[in-house]
Amino acid sequence: MEKNSFIKIIKGKSSGSINGQLNHFNSFDFKRIKRFYHIYLPRKNLIRAFHGHMVEEKYIYVVRGSLLLCIVKLENSKNPSKKARVRKIVLHSNSPKIVCIPKCSANGIESLSSNTDVIFFSTLMLKESLNDDFRFPYDYWGKNVWKIK
Repeated sequence: MEKNSFIKIIKGKSSGSINGQLNHFNSFDFKRIKRFYHIYLPRKNLIRAFHGHMVEEKYIYVVRGSLLLCIVKLENSKNPSKKARVRKIVLHSNSPKIVCIPKCSANGIESLSSNTDVIFFSTLMLKESLNDDFRFPYDYWGKNVWKIK
């Protein structure tokens, strides 16, 4: 498992043949997962952001395509610091990884390719999650957060 400060990254493995490709995460533990959902991003440069939780943790896996994941640690869910560090991770389906979006953070995604498919795994049921839901505009931490160096 790789770490990007407070963010955990689980590297997957791939094997392929003429019969197709298999991506697997044999070290990923589903014990705390209560639900999952799928997001389809049909076009490049679609931004869904920012969405925060103080209790819920999420895990993200890109099934097809690529995206930029931005994660910001939240000290305050109602009025977070606009100077908080934004951590950026580029995810590609051809390099399988699952990223843990920790509690006390906000996240956003931007598609870097057309037809991007993403699965989110959550540690709370939807009803519980709605009581732990904080939304911020995509540019709350500046428009430059969506630029890749």
